[in-house]
Amino acid sequence: MVKFDTIIGQDQPVRILNTLIEKKSIPHALLFAGLTGVGKLATSNAFALTCNCTKQITAKSTHISETKRPSSDKLNPAALPSCGHCSSCRKILAGNHPDILYVEPAGRTIKIAQIRNLIEMLTMKPYEARLRVVVISEAHLLNLSAGNALLKILEEPPDRTLLILTTTQRSDVLPTVASRCQIIRFLPLSHKRIAAELEKNHGVLHPTAKVLSYMANGSMIRALELHKSRWIEHRNWLLRATGFDKLDKIDTLPNHLMLAVAEKMLARKAQATISLETMMAWLRDLIVCRYDPDCVINADLIDNLKKVSQKIPEITILKKMEVISTAQKDIEANANLRLVMEMMMLRLRHADC
Repeated sequence: MVKFDTIIGQDQPVRILNTLIEKKSIPHALLFAGLTGVGKLATSNAFALTCNCTKQITAKSTHISETKRPSSDKLNPAALPSCGHCSSCRKILAGNHPDILYVEPAGRTIKIAQIRNLIEMLTMKPYEARLRVVVISEAHLLNLSAGNALLKILEEPPDRTLLILTTTQRSDVLPTVASRCQIIRFLPLSHKRIAAELEKNHGVLHPTAKVLSYMANGSMIRALELHKSRWIEHRNWLLRATGFDKLDKIDTLPNHLMLAVAEKMLARKAQATISLETMMAWLRDLIVCRYDPDCVINADLIDNLKKVSQKIPEITILKKMEVISTAQKDIEANANLRLVMEMMMLRLRHADC
């Protein structure tokens, strides 16, 4: 069940949303800004539940704030958490409520046809919801024409309708769109929060949970994806295959072996990306463990880190990090993935890069 009390580590956004309900001042548009996987969509669903739960309705009405809105359009969702059992809650939780709408990118952008379809749907009154909720995910991917079409909805919002836009950064959204929304910022989750959630609700052992929480970069979804993809096993293989577990021996590895490792990492672009992040984290730990061993990412391999770190000059580690960083930038720029990975593996063999 998605309710406010299940949103992890986002106390301030939840407090703001509850305040909007309690003060009967729900705006017609909200912009949730924060990293992918920190709870923006879950919070959107929880807000829709809370606003439409029929068992939590109070005698006092809550309305969307707008000076021109007639009193007959007032709503009355409760500030209390949703029950999760009434007809409205069950439909929302099952994803088949006719008045809870979702718009997601079609490919790399949100196209104008999608927004036109939405506008057409919003010309009709809500079927049964007291507050119709439209969630537009990845709003920074609105193309210019789609963004301009969306402005019509934001400037003349339909009755009893709330738009929730989600994005990674507010600055990436078209300024004309963002300026018409109330911004609510979602912070990255702490390592402790992610580790605790992995241990409590997903059965991950503490040493693994701690490592995954650092690799997740503040995103619960990313932590779960790493766990489900058996990232720990991939990391261990990668360190052995690249010679990173014995970095002082890497120049002795033959070219054909390095190219074979590159070939295996080429299976998917996402796989190549996580492999580079894994290698970068290991090199970073080789430096950090010299000064503050408690702050390493790969804490379960601390003994090996200390052993390898003592054998490698810091300048050598930094140069190898530079090689990987260059490869990461090339991948982001859509360079030929095979060429990037093969060149990186060959360059890593040489301490002086």
